[in-house]
Amino acid sequence: MYDLAAMSAWIEFAVRWTHVIVGIAWIGSSFYFIALDLGLHRDRDLASGADGEEWQVHGGGFYHVQKYLVAPERMPDDLVWFKWESYSTWLSGFALLVLVYYLGAEFYLIDPAVMDLSTFQAVAISLASLAFGWIAYDLICKSRFGEDNTRLMILLYVILVGMAWFYTSVFSGRAALLHLGAFTATIMSANVFFIIMPNQRIVVADLKAGRKPDPKYGKIAKQRSTHNNYLTLPVIFLMLSNHYPLAFASEANWLIASLVFLMGVTIRHYFNSKHARTGDPIWTWLATALLFIAIMWLSTAPMFRGDEPTEATGPAAQRFAQADGFDRVQDIVTGRCSMCHAAEPSWEGLHWPPKGVRLETEHQIAMAARQIYLQAGLTHAMPPANLSYMQPVERAEIVAWYEAATAR
Repeated sequence: MYDLAAMSAWIEFAVRWTHVIVGIAWIGSSFYFIALDLGLHRDRDLASGADGEEWQVHGGGFYHVQKYLVAPERMPDDLVWFKWESYSTWLSGFALLVLVYYLGAEFYLIDPAVMDLSTFQAVAISLASLAFGWIAYDLICKSRFGEDNTRLMILLYVILVGMAWFYTSVFSGRAALLHLGAFTATIMSANVFFIIMPNQRIVVADLKAGRKPDPKYGKIAKQRSTHNNYLTLPVIFLMLSNHYPLAFASEANWLIASLVFLMGVTIRHYFNSKHARTGDPIWTWLATALLFIAIMWLSTAPMFRGDEPTEATGPAAQRFAQADGFDRVQDIVTGRCSMCHAAEPSWEGLHWPPKGVRLETEHQIAMAARQIYLQAGLTHAMPPANLSYMQPVERAEIVAWYEAATAR
């Protein structure tokens, strides 16, 4: 029988790969169309009745692009809709959330030192928060308050800061930043599914029926597309943050996440201004650099220590701690891995444990059982370059221990 841990790791890899591919497609098309819209020449009296036009060159050819503010007089037969990139990104991202954080809630989602939750409670909070994000955002945008874009963006930022604090008060640091990214990405994808595409369908239906489309639908869709444009870069940062404990394992992680959203605004403002030919705001790069320096400084705040138990707690951790061979595996890990994976690594040049993984106590080793098995037992990924000289027989003992625990 094929090893279940290896199979699940490959499934996770496949879903993650898919998520990255479709995410690139969505972000690429989003950035392109925002740049195209901002760069259109609208000072020309076009015979076609289009709102603006732009000439572009790529791939050895020239492109003449025109945008109609509402729609052309006749609906073309070969109209291309850009929607599946968004849907696929959200669906693959949610699948990854389920595989890693819901099915592995005890290991990755829940941190008893932050809040002692059951798996059901943690997953319920996760799902409810994603739904809340879209509902609250959509209601605010549709209210009279949302008619002022500047005022709206300030309130949305306050909500994001509040959610950053909430997530770090409920979940593990790794899961908190990841969830803030999922919270934001859900709003972005829901914008496409519930607002942008339905509005476009209304315009198409009006054209086919011989009615003049109401321009308000295009205005609303553009507002939501602009929001998506400014939220994209922070989402990418938050999705990558789980690989960098300096971002997620600091006591100031919610402040770090809050500043990341500001960096997204400054970076996009520069490019949007350039594309719209409204100026060259070099100051945005200085602002971005200062924000990043502030993030670097905040990341040096004490890493989460917590009153972590030394003995294994929880059903999964106890199963691995009580399995045959655990005492021997604990000795192996302590001797071969703990010089790096410690609160204060003794390996020269390391100032914090790689990926935030600590392997000093019974509890920590039992909680990281699957990672130890995959990276030091089934493969030779760890220790890197086998710097601590882990022996083949020791890797075999790790494999035997993990299989004994999972067979129970």
